[in-house]
Amino acid sequence: MAARGDSLAMTAAASALELPDLAAIREAAARIGPHIHRTPVMTCAAIDAETGASLFFKCEHLQRVGAFKARGACNAVFSLDAATAERGVVTHSSGNHGAALAYAARRRGIPAWVVMPDNAPAVKQANVRRFGATIRLCAPTVEARESACDDVARESGATLIHPFDDPRVIAGQGTAALELIDAIEGLDAIIAPCGGGGLLSGTSIAATSLSQRIDVYGAEPVNADDAARSFAKGSVQPLAPTTTIADGLRTTLSPRTLAALRANVDAISTCSEAAIVRAMRMMFERMKQVVEPSGAVPLACLIERSLDVRGKRVGVIISGGNLDIDRLPWQVQ
Repeated sequence: MAARGDSLAMTAAASALELPDLAAIREAAARIGPHIHRTPVMTCAAIDAETGASLFFKCEHLQRVGAFKARGACNAVFSLDAATAERGVVTHSSGNHGAALAYAARRRGIPAWVVMPDNAPAVKQANVRRFGATIRLCAPTVEARESACDDVARESGATLIHPFDDPRVIAGQGTAALELIDAIEGLDAIIAPCGGGGLLSGTSIAATSLSQRIDVYGAEPVNADDAARSFAKGSVQPLAPTTTIADGLRTTLSPRTLAALRANVDAISTCSEAAIVRAMRMMFERMKQVVEPSGAVPLACLIERSLDVRGKRVGVIISGGNLDIDRLPWQVQ
């Protein structure tokens, strides 16, 4: 498996694609400050005992729209010039980024369109509608999403705000790590879930720019391990047909996010579906926090010890809390 910065080729690949630096992430933090929550950092002695580490949970499930995605969407939307913004924005999303873009667009007073797979959870579709966006459903494939986005952009003149393959979005997502490192001294590592890689890219750029002593890890389901395979091989690997309950992580990296990860991330680990459910339930019962499956994946990796951080001080980014509470995984037969 590749290690952070273990070759000049990785650094060259990262610089060849536009990626934000620490200054851009700091600018994003100032830009989005009026529009997001500075989310709390929580601890849980019972979970520390289970993992053998001191964990500091950055609670992005308590963010506006219920997910970290508000950060990147707000930075992208409020970066647009007035004439461009007036024509609106469009994206494709399984839910959280779509709701975030709808929220950011409403804050700026511009229209938003969100292309969603027709199997997206009802709670996430409702969240997008709640913020005033127009939803266009499509088949649950990357090709169908992109085609539908192209149609909306052509019809309306709206600007595409990609869920992760956009330096403005990556910079916005990196602001969560800035806050975490500012709040907690002496972190040895930070772990974030990885789908398309926007959150992990921004986290890794922020963390390694602030301190070379902080290790950065990604976490994903073994049933959707394309990021781990891409990280190891050095090229974007396809996402196999997947049955993971972590619906927010059912997407592939882009060349941009892969370059960022190979330059700044130490390892990407995977976990089982059973561990995701166990981690979710642990956070429900012991922390009293409603966390969606994708947000539980980092803790699941620690429970199964695919990442061994025993004895360390570790920041864990809980990515979101949007899920159907009538269909919790330990209730569904």
